[in-house]
Amino acid sequence: MGRRTNQTQRKVRIPSASRKKDKKKVAAKSGEMSCGINSCDGFSDKHMGGRSLSQENAIDTWGEGTFAVRKNRVRVCKSCYKVWKKDNKDDIGHY
Repeated sequence: MGRRTNQTQRKVRIPSASRKKDKKKVAAKSGEMSCGINSCDGFSDKHMGGRSLSQENAIDTWGEGTFAVRKNRVRVCKSCYKVWKKDNKDDIGHY
């Protein structure tokens, strides 16, 4: 027969200052794909928060001819995506 105990084991938290920090610092990745909006100097890489919008969505926000198209999509940086998102926040037909 096994012995029953009413005590539960608790994890002991090690203070963060005493933990060893042997991990290498992660080098910041540089951007490779530039933003498709002509007036923007940002990068549209996915790891930097970039997104891809359709041509129609880009025309609605920035007008025709102010962006570069790649495979019927417009690659935008994080800040331009926020501008588009804010512009289309109240549209019911958009999901």
